[in-house]
Parts: sequence; structure tokens; C-alpha cells
Amino acid sequence: MKRARNKALAAWMDAHDISPDAVADQVNKAVGEITGKIGETSERNVFRWLSGETRWPQLRQRLALEAVSGRPVRSLGFVPRGEPIPPVHPEDDPVLRRAFMTAATGTALALTPTNTVAAGRLGRGDVERLNARFADLVVRDHHRGGQLRVEQRAIALSEEALRLQQDHSASQRVRSSLYACAASFMSSAMWAAIDGKRFGAAQNHLNRASGLAAMSGEQGIQFRIWSHAGSLYRHMGRPADALAANDVARNLAITRRDPMFASLGHARHAAILGLAGSASMTDRCIGYASEALDRADAYTPRPVWITAFFGPSEIDSLSSVAHLALGQYERAEAEGHRSLAYLQPHMERSRAIMTVRVARAQLGQGDLDHAVSTAMSVPSNNGHHPRVIAMLDTFTTKLNSTAPDSNAARTWASYLHDYRKALPI
Repeated sequence: MKRARNKALAAWMDAHDISPDAVADQVNKAVGEITGKIGETSERNVFRWLSGETRWPQLRQRLALEAVSGRPVRSLGFVPRGEPIPPVHPEDDPVLRRAFMTAATGTALALTPTNTVAAGRLGRGDVERLNARFADLVVRDHHRGGQLRVEQRAIALSEEALRLQQDHSASQRVRSSLYACAASFMSSAMWAAIDGKRFGAAQNHLNRASGLAAMSGEQGIQFRIWSHAGSLYRHMGRPADALAANDVARNLAITRRDPMFASLGHARHAAILGLAGSASMTDRCIGYASEALDRADAYTPRPVWITAFFGPSEIDSLSSVAHLALGQYERAEAEGHRSLAYLQPHMERSRAIMTVRVARAQLGQGDLDHAVSTAMSVPSNNGHHPRVIAMLDTFTTKLNSTAPDSNAARTWASYLHDYRKALPI
């Protein structure tokens, strides 16, 4: 590859041994995931990026580049016209430093993660290292969630766990744990796809994750996968399938051993029942969820994926979802406020989603000014989240159909215009 004016992009491509044609293909797929329509970026576009002829690609291309690379677009050497191009110092950036070392040694680096152990026998330490990476992935998901790069990272880590199985010897216990790790990563890919409204991809991940979980024999991850499947079908508007999938999770033996799992199963069932229009059964399941959580021993060791988010705030959140679906707006608002009050600080994505739900509940009660004020409090750093975007669009539609000529509608339209302009790039 010729020496390019956009040295940062060239260095990233060299580090991952990826051609301009492959970059264009991955960007187009990512655009499709973001917008619903496959992109039209060509190899010629990539050469223009590399030469510096195009210094600031279109917004959808910039978002796709960030999803593909996992890096801010400015760190790939792109800047708006009129701004100076920052100098590139390979020693200051780990990705560029690897590219610099690659150029010096002539060794290409693979895009997929490297194995964590040398050839030999696997032990518990290798499983623990993978579990630590899973914990980091869970934290990233709660910080933003729904991002294509989180989904892709989870898939890569699942594949790494499976490669370890193929390339090394291990006891049956360690092998079962590795299958559980692979299933855990794939379940995170599934949830990222659900959260990003990429439902076709989520269905594919469900099929893969459920098979891996069955091979592991680990009930905690089996619960997570089938509980996520219930959420997937709920978001797709298929309550019968959602109830059936969540029942698989609720009927696992782990729900009888640990009330916290039973509580989560009941709470998610309530949200599905709200969509199905069953008010009495919804309230019953919320009651079961609260009672089970009260019985749960806080000191029982549990997987990080459940301890990172589940508690009274999540029960209130799912109850709010159910009562919004049932049209019981006053109750939905009260539960939404309770959920926000107890929400853990790192769950930024959940705070944004819950805030929009409260606004929807206020709008349902005809409290236009408060609804608009609440919706305006959603921070713009969550503005690229597909669920937040979809919920704000629904709020806008409801507001315009309820009171199209109101001061509240005009205030919201003006704010929404500025909000979208201020979204992070």
C-alpha cells in the first residue's frame, strides 16, 4: 500500500491486514445494521479516505467505521474540513504502535483475538481469564449497549473460547467451563443485537448460544439465553413466543435453587404479559418477583451478568414496561421514577431508556409540558442508541397525534432538531 496522507487509517488497516475492498464491504454491512439499508461505499471511496481527498466521510459512513474498528472516527485520521490533521505518533497509540511494529518486522497481525495460552493443557486460570473479559464486556454493554462493535467483540471472544477447545487438551470440567464461556459471550452478542434492534442477527445468535449452553451443562447461562429469547420476541411483538421462551428459563432448576433467578424470570414474564394485555397476571408476576427477590441471599455467589443489573430497580423498570403496554400510565410513571431512583450509576443506557418511558407515561396522562421536559432530559450521548432513537421517534409521533398545534409540540420539535445536530460524531 502506498504511503497515504491519512496515516492513521492506513496504520489501522495494516495492523489488521485488511484491504480497501474489505473495508468497503464491512462499512456497507455496518451501515445496513445501523440504517436498515446496505451502504454503497466502494473501494474508490476508501482510496479517497486514504489519500486524504475525503477528509470527513458522510455521517452514516463515520458511524459504520466506528462500529467496524471499535475506535472514534477522529482517531482514524478523519477531521472536518478546516481543521488541521493531527500528527500521528505510533508510540502513543496501542493500535498504531502494533502497526508500526508490524511494518518493522514484516509480520501481519490478525483481526481476531490471539489465544491466551500457548500449546499445552488448559486449566482453571485460562477459564478465569476469559471470565474476566466477559465481565468487561458486561460493563461495556451497560455503559452504552446495543452497539454493533459490542456484538462483534462478543462473537470474537466466543470464537476464541472455542478455538482453545480445539487447540489444547483439558479436563472435562474445564471443557464444560469453556463451552459456558463461549455461550456467555454469544449471549452477550445476542443481547447487543436485541438492544440494537438487529433482530435477525439476534435470532442467529440465539440458535448458536443455546447449543453451546446445552454442551456446557451450566444452568445459569441457559437461563440467561432463554430469558433473553423472551425479551427478543417481546421486542418483536410476538408475546406467545416470548412467553414460551421465558417459560423455558423459569422452569430451569436454578430458579428453584436461587430466588434471584426466579425473581428475574417473573419480572420479565410480567413485561410480556403486559404486551399480551393480561393486567391481572401482570400484577401477580410482579408480586412474585418482589417476593422472590426478598428471599434471595445477597451473599450467594452469582454470575456477573445478573449481579451487574438486577435488583428492585429492574423489577420497577419491567413493571413500568408492562403498565405502559396496558395503558395504565399513572402507575407506569410512578414505577419509572422508582426505577430511576435506584438505578446503578454505570447503567447510562438504561437511564436514558427509562427516562423516555417516564415521558411516554406522562404524555399518556395528557401532561404535555412535563412529558416534553422529561424527554428533553435524555442526554445526547445516548442519542445513537437504536432503542433510544426508536423510543424518541414514538414519543414524537404520539405527541404530534395528541396535540400537534400545542406549545409543547413546537417546543419539542425545536429541541429535537437541535438535539440531533448535537449528537456526538
